[in-house]
Amino acid sequence: MWAWALLPISLAVAGTLGIWAVFGIAVSNGTVNLTMEFPYISTCGTFTPQSCIFSQITNLCALLVLWIVVIRFQQIRDYGQNCRANVASLVVGFISTLGISLIGNFQQSVLIEVHLLGAFLAFIVGLAYFWLQLWLTYKTEPSLDRSWVGPLRALLCTICTALIVAMSILHKSELRSASAICEWALVMSFFLLFGLFAAEFRHIDCHRLIVQPTKEIQASNSVFMLQAHT
Repeated sequence: MWAWALLPISLAVAGTLGIWAVFGIAVSNGTVNLTMEFPYISTCGTFTPQSCIFSQITNLCALLVLWIVVIRFQQIRDYGQNCRANVASLVVGFISTLGISLIGNFQQSVLIEVHLLGAFLAFIVGLAYFWLQLWLTYKTEPSLDRSWVGPLRALLCTICTALIVAMSILHKSELRSASAICEWALVMSFFLLFGLFAAEFRHIDCHRLIVQPTKEIQASNSVFMLQAHT
């Protein structure tokens, strides 16, 4: 079932192409002016018609992230690590997914408070999710990919942490262009971190949902089988 590896790859590719398409539209229709400053991603997606595309892209990314978070939780549990860190990663992953949706559906020009809340959940809580995943990478049973996935994940998590700090400092210093560049680099690094799950997902043998039958259903099935034999 190596095809599960296409899920995080699809997120990384679709998300990257989507936000750069929004950037291209914003530049082409003049809603952002590169001669004045380099825009934040949210600035590009706050005006029509690209705001509609931006909302759809973030909703799609939120759905794919939610799917990835659930599958990764189940995969680690199947490795025998039904620990608190894995449960915490599931909860944190759900919260960051909500943040991604809030960013796209509450533009900064409409409800800036909700938009900033979404950015906090997506970036800060999302980064906490990846630090938990780094810890779980070395906690679960060894794999052939861990020798390079672990160090690369650690490097990207460190880069994301540094970019968040730099973005906050630059924004407070009113160096908006430099802060915006850090934001774009941060989002690209996040997509790389999600895409890195492809290395682990390619080892998934199957993924199925089993509904536990109730006692009443089991009893009725037993009666049906008895009648069939008689």
